[in-house]
Amino acid sequence: MLVSFSVSNFRSFNEEQTFSLVASKRHTGLHQNHALPIPHSDESVLRAGVIYGANGAGKSNLFKALRFLRQIALDVRDKEEAIPLEPFLLNQTAGVSRLDLQFVCFENVYRYGVKLTDTQVDEEWLVRIVDGKEKIVFERITSEEGSVSVELGDAGSIDDSEFEKFAAMVKVGGPRNQTFLATVRSTLDVPSWPERVSDAIVWFSRLRLVSPGDPVRRNPSAFINDDDLLSFAGEFLNAAATGIDRLQVAQTTLSEEEIAGLVSAPIRQRLASAAIEGRAVRQVRPNGDVIIAEKIGERLQYSLVQLKAAHRGQNGEDIPFDIEQESDGTKRILELIPALHSFQQIPLCYFIDEIDRSLHPMLAREFVEFFFRSCQNRTAQLIMTTHESSLLDQDLLRRDEIWFAEKDQQGATKLYSLLDFAPRNDLDLRKNYLQGRFGAIPFLGGMERLLEKQQDPTGAKPE
Repeated sequence: MLVSFSVSNFRSFNEEQTFSLVASKRHTGLHQNHALPIPHSDESVLRAGVIYGANGAGKSNLFKALRFLRQIALDVRDKEEAIPLEPFLLNQTAGVSRLDLQFVCFENVYRYGVKLTDTQVDEEWLVRIVDGKEKIVFERITSEEGSVSVELGDAGSIDDSEFEKFAAMVKVGGPRNQTFLATVRSTLDVPSWPERVSDAIVWFSRLRLVSPGDPVRRNPSAFINDDDLLSFAGEFLNAAATGIDRLQVAQTTLSEEEIAGLVSAPIRQRLASAAIEGRAVRQVRPNGDVIIAEKIGERLQYSLVQLKAAHRGQNGEDIPFDIEQESDGTKRILELIPALHSFQQIPLCYFIDEIDRSLHPMLAREFVEFFFRSCQNRTAQLIMTTHESSLLDQDLLRRDEIWFAEKDQQGATKLYSLLDFAPRNDLDLRKNYLQGRFGAIPFLGGMERLLEKQQDPTGAKPE
């Protein structure tokens, strides 16, 4: 679970801002079961976090900052490849960017972070937190000349022969433009990872980040081999009154002319080379459809696999629709459903950007309520950015689960919690938010000036 995330000099963030999901000890309202104990601590972490803000206030930039950190932590880079850093551009002297997060994995609390530019990772650290004290797992520093040095602390014993490769990797350090965590993940096999390092890699691998229109969430391959997910998704869409009776996976054999029209010659050649008797090869198309190539005897056969939405016809028969024929709202639900299903399988943290995109307000609320009801006894966490004010309800969320993003006069994003306003337990949060009490809403005074200018382009005052 995510405990806190701090970021500075990234997109609209200038000075360091921290988003914290540590439960407030001052909270005496409803939903005490929304918090889970933090191991080796007297504090708790919240199951959910919701971030509000006007368009352009920077709430989605928090999502992008976390996505960037996951990418940096896990992905390898070519030797001279630039780091895709997006620093705060309104301050030319901002210097390096810093991203730092605390998380819980396998009953341990960790802090991982980096300081970096677009050319190198200046510093990187992983520490374990026990009873409020930090125990270093590893620290990495890159010199001005680009040499990388790694110092170990509480990384677990590397004296055993099974960690010889890791010990050698510590001496090498790795490329200056790549994190040590990514170097370990890409270079060593899993048994060679010390426990503390493995925990960090596993946590980032389980972090799910969902943005609007993400096509991978509608990828039929996610449903092909998972009958439970397919069934759950169909039942949820049916219960949400989308008109869909159930989902089905349709596989159609393609002729040579059809496959030539769908897949380029180089890709067909690669698929043909990889396909062997008894093993199918898959190629995911940009729209989420899947091409399957398999060798049957001496013949190469291609198939198209698509996710279909079955609607009940007037005569009671199933009529399959292509997913692209469904409404934007239905497709958005389909993007989000894997989150609710995955929560039942393994401990996951989902961060969903603009959860209300294309959703009816009642359905957005039902999604959040379903999460709380279905995950009461599970280590699951849901973080969202949204404009949907109907979620601002103390019958649904704790006050410490609600955050705001707002830009200051210098154009930098500031993050703050609803608790900063010490609201009463019976306060109508939605009404007070829309009235501007908590900030983080658009200031529309400029519209009146624009209207006046359109009515009189000369700017002359009426006599």
